[in-house]
Amino acid sequence: MIRKFIFGNPIETEALVDSQSIQGMSVEKPGQGIPHFAARLAGEESSWELALDMGERDIIYGLGENIRGINKRGWIYESNCTDDPVHTEGRRELYAAHNFFLVDGRERLGVFVDAPQKVTFDFGYSRRDRLVVTVDPGGFVLYILEGGSSRQIVREFRGIIGRSYIPPRWAFGYGQSRWGYMCEDDIRQVVREHRKKGVGLDSVYMDIDYMEDYKDFTVNQERFPDFPRFVQEMRDQKVHLVPIIDAGVKIQEGYPVYEEGVKEGYFCKKEDQTEFVGGVWPGRVHFPDMLNEKARAWFGDQYKFLLDQGIDGFWNDMNEPALFYGEDHLAEVFEKLEEYSGQELDIQSFFAVKDLVLGLAGRKEDYRTFYHEYRGQRVRHDRVHNLYGYYMTRAAGEAFDRLKPDKRILMFSRASYVGMHRYGGLWTGDNCSWWSHLLMNLQMLPGLNMCGFLYSGADLGGFGDDATEDLLLRWLELGIFVPLMRNHSAKGTRRQEFYGFDHAEDFRGIIGLRYGLLPYLYSEFMKAALTGDMMFLPLSFVYPEDPEAAGVEDQLMVGDGMMIAPVYRQNARGRYVYLPEDMKLYRMRGVDSLESQVLPAGHHYVRAELNEVLVFVRRGHVVPMSEGGCCVEDVDMSSLRLLHFVETEGVYELYYDDGERKDVRLEEGITRILVRADKTVETEGLLSPRCQLI
Repeated sequence: MIRKFIFGNPIETEALVDSQSIQGMSVEKPGQGIPHFAARLAGEESSWELALDMGERDIIYGLGENIRGINKRGWIYESNCTDDPVHTEGRRELYAAHNFFLVDGRERLGVFVDAPQKVTFDFGYSRRDRLVVTVDPGGFVLYILEGGSSRQIVREFRGIIGRSYIPPRWAFGYGQSRWGYMCEDDIRQVVREHRKKGVGLDSVYMDIDYMEDYKDFTVNQERFPDFPRFVQEMRDQKVHLVPIIDAGVKIQEGYPVYEEGVKEGYFCKKEDQTEFVGGVWPGRVHFPDMLNEKARAWFGDQYKFLLDQGIDGFWNDMNEPALFYGEDHLAEVFEKLEEYSGQELDIQSFFAVKDLVLGLAGRKEDYRTFYHEYRGQRVRHDRVHNLYGYYMTRAAGEAFDRLKPDKRILMFSRASYVGMHRYGGLWTGDNCSWWSHLLMNLQMLPGLNMCGFLYSGADLGGFGDDATEDLLLRWLELGIFVPLMRNHSAKGTRRQEFYGFDHAEDFRGIIGLRYGLLPYLYSEFMKAALTGDMMFLPLSFVYPEDPEAAGVEDQLMVGDGMMIAPVYRQNARGRYVYLPEDMKLYRMRGVDSLESQVLPAGHHYVRAELNEVLVFVRRGHVVPMSEGGCCVEDVDMSSLRLLHFVETEGVYELYYDDGERKDVRLEEGITRILVRADKTVETEGLLSPRCQLI
């Protein structure tokens, strides 16, 4: 059952596709018929607080992309999309705002706080036994979902927020990226080294250096003199180029995007109706008003410039929106710095100067100085801040439906809100080459799935700082299971293309496993997308009666048949795992190097050498594998090898489609694979593959 409670006069976010059928009520005073929660007005500007008493063993799942563990209890989190790559345990806000969580324990309920402004979630931080949600001034809608298992509640939530974005199948291949690929020859080298060493590759990502002066929807003619020809050259090698698009539009006379945006009034304005000026990559920029329907359609149509040159994938960046500075405040800072010129800086004045400069980026007060035109009303940006990245990606998704109605286009974003999951995937932003961020990557996956974000991933190896060979290998050993598999790093850090390290054969084996496991991974993704389910599940969602499963924070189910337990500690040559039931362990070094053994339920220390991947198959389940390949297009679905733990009978429903068509239905793409105790295999459905038991 879903109940809806309306507080004040909320701004419609369009996070949901079906809310009209949900019975709701307006809340005009605290405590007015809200189940589970005690509500009160707090603060001078009518913030709301919702409080819930928790049992000693209650677990809190959700919040999508956020720090800390799978169980979010014990910390305070903020939904306030923020450009901050150094997300340590002490942080409270990241790039996304995903306001759905699930309480599992003394009572079980899902909660969605549909509020585009800042929301704070105190999950036992101030008081260990109390959950408090604080919504900044402005209306909001509260949805409470009750009844059934945790997984059923998630399915019900996914049902009202709509189907998850589905990328083209090639986007499930390995992608190589780095800020600093400056020209055609840089990209050619990346492709050449992968192909020379027989390592799979489907895409190369183009960061801001492909642009002319960092201007959106431009290509630097000196570095890429014939871009359509180069795009085709890469496609002939089965490689897709994926350029970045930033939120800020450079202020420059003669730049058509800027001039047209000013002429039509499509940029965000200050209170005096002049365009807001901020600073990002190109310097001084205006921000398109993504919440204005006409401006959004205009910005979306700009993608045609690159689509027409053969591009079929994009990533949206800097769309919190990130802000290096607001120009008005920058002038104030320069003026104040003049006061310190020539002075001897003591401890107080030194930190005053430091705070002035460091306080420029992402300054909260700057977000209160510009406005949007949204549904006929003028809205200050901070009241809708968390929608900006969502609506930028929506602009692209809606444009792709107009421009390429029958073809899937790769799109993922940095900033997001629930609802954006219908238009694109996400990557979890600028992380660091830290072992803790490898674990964080794993722990974010179930929460993202709960909020509808299935096509997601982190920068493998870490974006900032210097990656080591062992960290990159271990991260790839998780990354081969994650839909968005991209190795990405920052200019100025150690190069982390695999071929720069000594043991290319280890990377070849691990990346090759991605292509080997693609039949299972693509099937599980598509089934989750088309049925509103999760691809990555905490163990407790599959084993709800097992109290030990609820405490496992470093293992995940990938679909119903497979469990993964990556190694995430430096110098480790194995790890402890918990098995809720007997499972078959497959130890993998590549598609042609597999060992298996059955392990009984319980706790085990399992050896895992630096070039080994651990896959656990549940009793009665089958996991199909291909023979691999150097790109998704080369994966042969006519010949499958079956990992299995079958004692009587096991069935797997394999999904397959053309990988490009948008209008897909689950029942049209299923092949049923039946494995019997006598080791015979039967198939029925779309495909008729040859199958070999492993």
